[in-house]
Amino acid sequence: MRIATWNVNSIRARSGRVVDWLIREDVDVLAMQEIKCKPEQFPIEAFEAAGYELAIHGLNQWNGVAIASRIGLDDIETEFPGMPGFQKGHEGPDLPREARAIAATVDGVRAWSLYVPNGRGLADPHYVYKLDWLAALTEHTRAETAAHPEQPFSLMGDFNIAPFDEDNGDPAVIEGATTHVSPAERTAFAELTAAGVTDVVRPLVPEGYTYWDYKQLKFPRNEGLRIDFVLGSQAFADVVTSASIHRNERKGDAPSDHVPVLVELDLDSGGDDDVPMIFG
Repeated sequence: MRIATWNVNSIRARSGRVVDWLIREDVDVLAMQEIKCKPEQFPIEAFEAAGYELAIHGLNQWNGVAIASRIGLDDIETEFPGMPGFQKGHEGPDLPREARAIAATVDGVRAWSLYVPNGRGLADPHYVYKLDWLAALTEHTRAETAAHPEQPFSLMGDFNIAPFDEDNGDPAVIEGATTHVSPAERTAFAELTAAGVTDVVRPLVPEGYTYWDYKQLKFPRNEGLRIDFVLGSQAFADVVTSASIHRNERKGDAPSDHVPVLVELDLDSGGDDDVPMIFG
């Protein structure tokens, strides 16, 4: 199975580009973020013509997540237990939940497409929301990986965190001054990975960014961030055979500001000894 994640930054603006990449790279499953549309606005026909079915969760022109698969989609969910909501200027347990998560089981693999809240600013309520959202995701991950250790389980998407110094090449992103690199965010990411998942791409692709701002020639200067990840359980990591970051998708006409991250799984290996060991 070839499974990928991509923050497409408006699927209606980039459906042709996304579908072309799926076909060219022979991708079986794609987790998408920032689709920025409701399900009825999604360009479904282009994906169906290429042989993909879709699970879509979008509420308005912001956020939104989806999964495209050519090998089936089962047990679809659009939130995890405890996932908080957000509404500017309001507090409390019953705030509306944004379209930031969708899960499906594909050929036995449980896959989440996640768009973690941005945080906006260290003093912004959205920052607290981000940390609460990650805490709930961590608890769900711990529960799921403990309850179903034999099932490959993955969290894929835009995490809006550069967990290590080498993941930040943007001089405008400064620890202690901006989101994405603050100690609390990095601690939240570390706690998530300690809950039963690991970054399955980094051991195979130790360097490379996945996002470059559109402004100030960030891409030509390679002033990017590594914030898009595929995190997998032990059962998922055991069957990963390769990984790649597709930097060239940031080039050309009207690209997303993010690029795809792709992993290949050998689901028939059963964790054979000759499969790379990447769970640490």
